[in-house]
Amino acid sequence: MQILLIFIVVLGGMGLSVEAGLLGPLGNQVGELWATFSIFGVGAALTFLLMLFFSPRNSASFFAQPPLLLIGGVLGPIYVIVLTVVTPVIGVAMTMIGILAGQVFKSLIIDHFGLFGTTERKIDLKRIIALAFIVLALFFMTKG
Repeated sequence: MQILLIFIVVLGGMGLSVEAGLLGPLGNQVGELWATFSIFGVGAALTFLLMLFFSPRNSASFFAQPPLLLIGGVLGPIYVIVLTVVTPVIGVAMTMIGILAGQVFKSLIIDHFGLFGTTERKIDLKRIIALAFIVLALFFMTKG
């Protein structure tokens, strides 16, 4: 179970790297604010559809919550869902190391191939060693 959750966290981290890779070129095309709006708009629409079909009907009203509690929405719905589900099971440190491992792994690929219009930065030995240390940290943090 823990391995599956770590895998999900790593995938969540990969998604953040892809999102970052997409926002730059999209921002260049439509402007940074419109690009940001489009990412959060799609996420909000998806979350709304999931709420319609899977959210308990007897939960507290969204509109009755203090405004400060709603600021967390800027972090991105997928990231928040992964953190919400996985952190209580594997812990904060393991979650963050998993997120970091996924971000670094996917970022190396995005940089290496210049995906999404980013500048190519070839994978070299130092980058591979850095990723290896992050993966090693993930290994050392697992229980039993």
